[in-house]
Amino acid sequence: VVIAGGINDMAGNTGPITEAMTGENLTSMVEIARANGIRVVLTSLTPVCDCYTKQTGLRPQGKIIGLNGWIKDFAAHSGSVYLDYHAALAEGRNLKKEFTSDGLLLNDAAYRVMAPLAEKAIAEALNQK
Repeated sequence: VVIAGGINDMAGNTGPITEAMTGENLTSMVEIARANGIRVVLTSLTPVCDCYTKQTGLRPQGKIIGLNGWIKDFAAHSGSVYLDYHAALAEGRNLKKEFTSDGLLLNDAAYRVMAPLAEKAIAEALNQK
């Protein structure tokens, strides 16, 4: 299973939530998957930019980078594969403008970059013992 979560939690789209709660949610999903013999790929949060509209107010870049560090560490600790979409889509701390029309949602160009990365991470997870 590929688990990509946290960016909307950070923005509070489902109500107030802390980074610790996001970590608990991801931890629970990984534990459930592992308990059922499902291999896990954990993805980084994707970057945002203020290139069209203000996105970093609700989704501060520093918090995204910090949570990505936690996800990477947790993936290693839990035996999951870490998939770093952030590095592939960012220029510095910002989402590359060519990958979005609003600074948050990804477009087809972004998904063309992401697809082979996901395929590689899934293959790595399937080859784990």
